Amino acid sequence: MAAKQTKGMTVAQLDALCGNWPGVTRDIKWETNLVFSVGEKMFVVMPADGGGRLSFKVEDERFLELTDQPGIIPAPYLARARWVLIAEPQHFDTAELASFIRASYGLVRAKLTRKLQASLGAWPAEPRSKS
Repeated sequence: MAAKQTKGMTVAQLDALCGNWPGVTRDIKWETNLVFSVGEKMFVVMPADGGGRLSFKVEDERFLELTDQPGIIPAPYLARARWVLIAEPQHFDTAELASFIRASYGLVRAKLTRKLQASLGAWPAEPRSKS
């Protein structure tokens, strides 16, 4: 049995994390980027081949804090919407990346119309930590 990856995020891990969240769609944009969206609004982007880079939306209040950290920069073309890019996600804990992606989904979902939010149903349950 293979050991569970605890650093970085693969395409399979990203798909397992958010592929079944309410209203989430998955498609390829700009020829090579795997994009997960909710209500047709994207919340996380990764190269379809899994080759590094992970981009997602963050809270306005955390944008400067996060981009001051090594390895996190404002996402090209999306920084004005408070997106960050992690160039080498393998240097970050998988759980931390999952938390960022979950928060991004929440931020984008919260901006959808109330009617659309209601049609999506309940929020996905928080994963339980294994003790």
